Amino acid sequence: MKILTVGAGPAGLYFAYLAKRQHPDWQIRVVEQNRADSTFGFGVVFSDRALEFLRGDDPQTYDLITPRMEIWADIAVVHRGTPVVIDGIGFAAIGRLQLLQLLQRQLGSVGVEPEFEQVLSDKDELKGYDLVVAADGANSFVRRAHGEAFGTTLTHQQNKFAWFGTTRVFDTLTQTFVRSQHGTFNAHHYRHSPEMSTFVVECDAATWERAGFASLNEAATLRYCETVFAGTLGGHRLVSNKSIWRNFPNLRNERWRAGNTVLIGDALRTAHFSIGSGTRLAMEDAIALERALRKHPKDLEKGLMAYEAARRPIVEKFAAAADASGAWYERFPQHMRLEPREFAWSYIQRSGRIDPERLRRISPKFVDG
Repeated sequence: MKILTVGAGPAGLYFAYLAKRQHPDWQIRVVEQNRADSTFGFGVVFSDRALEFLRGDDPQTYDLITPRMEIWADIAVVHRGTPVVIDGIGFAAIGRLQLLQLLQRQLGSVGVEPEFEQVLSDKDELKGYDLVVAADGANSFVRRAHGEAFGTTLTHQQNKFAWFGTTRVFDTLTQTFVRSQHGTFNAHHYRHSPEMSTFVVECDAATWERAGFASLNEAATLRYCETVFAGTLGGHRLVSNKSIWRNFPNLRNERWRAGNTVLIGDALRTAHFSIGSGTRLAMEDAIALERALRKHPKDLEKGLMAYEAARRPIVEKFAAAADASGAWYERFPQHMRLEPREFAWSYIQRSGRIDPERLRRISPKFVDG
């Protein structure tokens, strides 16, 4: 089989690696518009099970990545200067660039080298392949090249967010909510290496307008955010990496395939960053697609149908949770009227995945507190 994988993020790299590992005779080409060392953001976060979904079928990748991850067992919510610890809600994180480099190494081990700085601009460049895997993100060229074939819908959250890093290394994933002279802010912050933490700043649209961010450049925005979160940063500085304000895109596709083209990762759907599942979903898409193709080696259509049948229920469940979580953040200024402990209760139940009974089982100290 001759395959073109467009995009060298976690979804594209991991699919290409799995496919070539299982099918050495397949011709697999991976193209990426950015440089090999180019990445947006700082760290990526996984749930408490981290990469357990890899352990059974791919212990090599599991053993390569897991020792480099930062892991913690609790999370904290800080409101009105009061931290509330929620036990038993663990996460793991790793620098996004480091994760990509490790996946690039795995892909190289099976004889495939991604072609970086290769910008596709013509639909004809997608011809001549048995399968085209669109792993090129929310703004996917491959998906757009097919017009309305996938039934794509795209909406945006109203809140603004900017993705920073900092040299302050935090003990655990923490959500810090503060008020400033211009309104309300939230920071999602967690360590992703022994030396660095991710620090995502979010604010509602009204606060963003009052603060005058529309007229501030990247450096001025960084300084403003450092002032708002001076107490949280504890004398450390923020670090920018294309840290401009964005509105989170909620992307969905009614159809997952069109002809010999299939969507995976953020090209298929986005999941709000507040649930920490985007990278895992992307890698699980890659696993499911390779398995389906392996099960139906002589029938591409059946393989793509099997991929969608296996993944759609899981993806829709996570998407619903991500949408609920994103909606909670859209209203976080109203939630900040609550007392710290009530606020933490509201936060931890925001996605609908954790009800009071389950919370008592996994977070007894928090519930009994």
